[in-house]
Amino acid sequence: MADEGEQIGGYKLRRLLQTGQVSQVFEVVEPTSHRHFAMKLLLPEAANKPDERNNLFHEAAVGIKLRHDNIIRIVKVDRSQHSPHFIMEFFPSGSMRNRLLQKNFDFIKENAMKIFKQAATALAYMHSMKYIHCDIKPDNMLVNQLGEMKLIDFAISKQFVKGIARWFYKRKKAQGTPSFMSPEQIRGEMLDGRADIYSLGATMYELLTGRPPFRGNTTLDLLNKHIKEKPYSPKAYNQNLTDDICNLIVKMISKRREDRPQNCHDILIALRGIRIYLTDPVPSKEDSYQ
Repeated sequence: MADEGEQIGGYKLRRLLQTGQVSQVFEVVEPTSHRHFAMKLLLPEAANKPDERNNLFHEAAVGIKLRHDNIIRIVKVDRSQHSPHFIMEFFPSGSMRNRLLQKNFDFIKENAMKIFKQAATALAYMHSMKYIHCDIKPDNMLVNQLGEMKLIDFAISKQFVKGIARWFYKRKKAQGTPSFMSPEQIRGEMLDGRADIYSLGATMYELLTGRPPFRGNTTLDLLNKHIKEKPYSPKAYNQNLTDDICNLIVKMISKRREDRPQNCHDILIALRGIRIYLTDPVPSKEDSYQ
């Protein structure tokens, strides 16, 4: 494992931010410019595994193509044999998963609308670039103290299947996080942006209620509930939510993709002029057009 103070690829490791199963994320400093970045670095035991290297380089290749204020910016990739890594912008923040674990519901309540709009805007951009994120969840939404949000982690992001390739598509092995996967993602079907809309709806559900829309005794049980079980309204777990936001979320996690909002612009339109919480002030007509 790399250590703070070590230098890799021309960057000095300043602070360990996160350790995963196969990688570490460090805050790093570029000595020549004194600018701060973040580095995602494969652990030594993963550095020589082709699958792990390919996953890292795939995430970097997707991220380098995306340029949006609400998506983490990847700036450089290093394919060295011993220390494969990529460099991305440093965004001092924690994930929304951390906020949930800390039961920081006051922060969520204050910033929920802002976060939801930023997430929908980022996904609208990704979809316009013909990419599906495929792993939207609180863990992959970084939010700072001002409520500014950036999406991260493109390890399993996919391009839209286009043209004649659609005719020859074969079902794939399901990839994703079980609590947030759409039915079509679970079944390994050909995906479009509506899979991300389902995952965003499940994420909004958990942020507003403190629990995901479905729970299971096993992973298989959980996945079957996504496919077959009707969710309770978020209002069942938070009486302070308005019918408007509950109806939108339930629509977003519809089993059939045809029954969901058809794109993220529809979500942004639906969010205009509605309240999330009953205790929120009633929006003015001017707010409806923002």
